[in-house]
Amino acid sequence: MSMEEPRKPQATLELVAERAGVSRATVSRVVNGSDRVKAGAKKAVEQAIRELNYVPNRAARSLAQGRSNSIALVVPENTAKFFADPYFAKVVQGAAQYLAGTEFMLTLLLSTESDPAKTTRYLQGGNVDGALVLSHHADDQSYADLGALLPMVYGGRTMSTDQNEIYVVDIDNIAAARQATELIIDRGRSKLAMIAGPQDMGAGLDRLIGFQRAVQDAGLEPVAIEAGDFTPASGHQIMQQMIKNNIEFDGLFAASAQMGFGALQALAEAGISVPEQVSVTAVDDDSFARSSTPPLTTIAQFPERQGEIMAELLIKRIHGEQVPEWSIMDTKLVLRDSH
Repeated sequence: MSMEEPRKPQATLELVAERAGVSRATVSRVVNGSDRVKAGAKKAVEQAIRELNYVPNRAARSLAQGRSNSIALVVPENTAKFFADPYFAKVVQGAAQYLAGTEFMLTLLLSTESDPAKTTRYLQGGNVDGALVLSHHADDQSYADLGALLPMVYGGRTMSTDQNEIYVVDIDNIAAARQATELIIDRGRSKLAMIAGPQDMGAGLDRLIGFQRAVQDAGLEPVAIEAGDFTPASGHQIMQQMIKNNIEFDGLFAASAQMGFGALQALAEAGISVPEQVSVTAVDDDSFARSSTPPLTTIAQFPERQGEIMAELLIKRIHGEQVPEWSIMDTKLVLRDSH
């Protein structure tokens, strides 16, 4: 009959301190990365940690620091839209990549209009140390109100009238839309239509402004402006309606590549050739822009990099560092066959 070996006691902070011949406080400083430890003591503690296979109690450390070591990425959209939109996936990927080099974990919160208060309660409950907010709508005032209580960084301009403690990472959407529209005008097109984005979102409103300015500066008047929701289905439906209403246009700017993708499908179904009869451009360079027929000319933004910057700024804010309220990212013109 074999005898079981006695189970080794789990290494504790006290055991590490005893093995290293230092105080418990010194071990705690080493574990927490403090630079207020002499080199010799630090080396002894690190050796004791290895010998005892000591694993720091992260929960206890977080409690002592008053932190959860977790941040939320809040997306006030339904699940179907979140998983269908490649923009969200890229931002999440960028944020996760940055946080991989830190002690912070990323928690995804999909907050629908059915119960926004539930998300607000969670954010207020000490569950996270800060929040990243994407796809912000004008009626999402609850998040703006949290700005004074919880460090937050927004991906895209907010529609809040209270700009205190609001930090934003975005492209210049007005300039991007203007550039995309000018490409159409430079092709000699004069009857311009636009499929705009939601007007309760900063990107949707600003891209409409950029289109209008480019058209006005060229001495033209838009023949049609209709707002969609940034999805391919809305672009397809709006374009079908424009064709049904016999609107004459030879240029189209879509506020997102997804809506441009849907619009191109509707144009093809109606036998309207692109770019021969209609020149089409959009903002965003994603899988929809690359796989459309013909491929879309777009103004590319870089959502993965946006996610990285948002996470970096948020961690700095959590640590009490000063960061800029506005971080404007570069864009890039991607010429394809649609214009």
